[in-house]
Amino acid sequence: MRLTLHTDYALRTLLYLGARPDVRVSIRDIAQAYGISENHLVKVVHRLGQGEFIKTIRGRGGGLMLGRPAEEIRIGTVVRFTEEDMMLVDCDGLSSGGRACILSPACRLRGALGEALDAFMSVLDRYTLADILNPVDFARLFPEIVKPLS
Repeated sequence: MRLTLHTDYALRTLLYLGARPDVRVSIRDIAQAYGISENHLVKVVHRLGQGEFIKTIRGRGGGLMLGRPAEEIRIGTVVRFTEEDMMLVDCDGLSSGGRACILSPACRLRGALGEALDAFMSVLDRYTLADILNPVDFARLFPEIVKPLS
């Protein structure tokens, strides 16, 4: 399975915010840190706000922050929320013009792929943002934004 760029940017955004839990940051800060498009990131941040993964505060002194503690943000939940289509194959032809696969009536591949997707998501559900966020490593990558732990 390959995650979309939207989900990739969503996870990066949450990691960035998780590394700075007491600081409000801008979309520009995140985009510059990762070298990614601000325009695309605006859409990602909007979506994360809809899911209450982040808080957006407008005006002077505003910015972005995590919407809840990193320990409460499950990676699987974020992936499900940001991915529009988790379908691994299009057996029914829903995304290819309505033409179902000729093998559908006798094929068991759909079941096996569904089981594989369930296993993939089950692993992601075991991890929270806090589990994958290592402040020491993050500080090494972005020394200008994260103070190393004493």
